[in-house]
Amino acid sequence: MERRSFLKSTAVAAGAVVSGSLAHAATGTGSKSVAEKHNFNLKYAPHFGMFRQSAGEDLMDQLQFMADDGFTAFEDNGMMSREPALQSKIGETLAKLNMTMGVFVVDKGGNMANTLAAGKQEYIDIFLDGCRRAVDVAKRVNAQWMTVVPGGFERKLPIGIQDGNVIEALRRGAEILEPHGLTMVLEPLSDSPDLYLRTSEQTYMICKAVNSPACKILYDIYHMQKNEGNLIQNIGLTWEEIGYFQMGDNPGRKEPTTGEINYKNVFKYIYDKEFKGILGMEHGNSKPGKEGEMAVIEAYAKVDQF
Repeated sequence: MERRSFLKSTAVAAGAVVSGSLAHAATGTGSKSVAEKHNFNLKYAPHFGMFRQSAGEDLMDQLQFMADDGFTAFEDNGMMSREPALQSKIGETLAKLNMTMGVFVVDKGGNMANTLAAGKQEYIDIFLDGCRRAVDVAKRVNAQWMTVVPGGFERKLPIGIQDGNVIEALRRGAEILEPHGLTMVLEPLSDSPDLYLRTSEQTYMICKAVNSPACKILYDIYHMQKNEGNLIQNIGLTWEEIGYFQMGDNPGRKEPTTGEINYKNVFKYIYDKEFKGILGMEHGNSKPGKEGEMAVIEAYAKVDQF
C-alpha cells in the first residue's frame, strides 16, 4: 500500500472510532472509551439494574445503554408491580429503541402456598385475576410472554391429581390469554424441592395437556442444569413446547463463562434450531461496578461467537 493511501485509510478509521465514542457518550453513560455495539446472533435480554453503574439510575437510560451495546430485548420480572404510566413509558422507549419486551411474572398472590396443584378455587381465582391484569400490562409494554410458576407441591394429594388440577387451571388461564396473542411460559425451578414444577419433561407434559399456543415452557438453563443436566438433549426433546429461555451459569447464577455450563455450545444449538425468541439474562454480575458490567457484556460476546 502507498504511504498516502495508508495515511488516508488510517485517518478514516480513527475518525470512525472517535465518532463511535462520541455517540456512546451522548447517551450519558460514558462507560467505555470506545463504543462497541455487538451484533449478537441471539436475542439476549438484560434486566433493570444489570448495568446501573454504567447507565445510571434512570430506567430509560438503562434501556438506552442496553440498546447501544447491541442488546435487542429486555425483560422485567416485576413489571406488574410498576405504575401504569411507567409501564407505558417503558413500552414507548422499547419501541423507539427497536427492542423486544420479554417476560414479566404473572402476579398470583405472591405466595408459594397459593399452589394450583391443590385445586382450591380461591387459588385458581387469584391466578385467573393475575392473567386478566397481565393482559393490560402486556398491552402497555407490547409484551407477548409472561412467566407462570404453579406454586408448591401438594403433599397430601397424589401426583396425578395435582397434574390434573394444574392442567385445568392453566387451561382456564390460556382461555384468557390466547385471544390476545399472549403466551404464559411455565418455569420449572430448582429453588426448593417443595415446588410442584421441577423438570422439563414434566413441563412438556403439562403443556401438551393444556394444548394451547398460550401455554409453553420457559426453559431456564440454570435451573435445568441443577435439576436434570443433559441440557442439549433435553432442550431437543422438549423443543416444540419451548417458548422462552433464561440463563445463568452454575454454580453462582452469574453470567456465562463463570461456571460449569458450556454456554457457547448450548447457544449454538439453540441458534442452529433457528430459535427467534428471547433468552433472558436472569442472573447477577460476578464482579461489582462498571468493570463487572463490562464483563457481562464481553461474556456474551464471547459465547455468542459461532
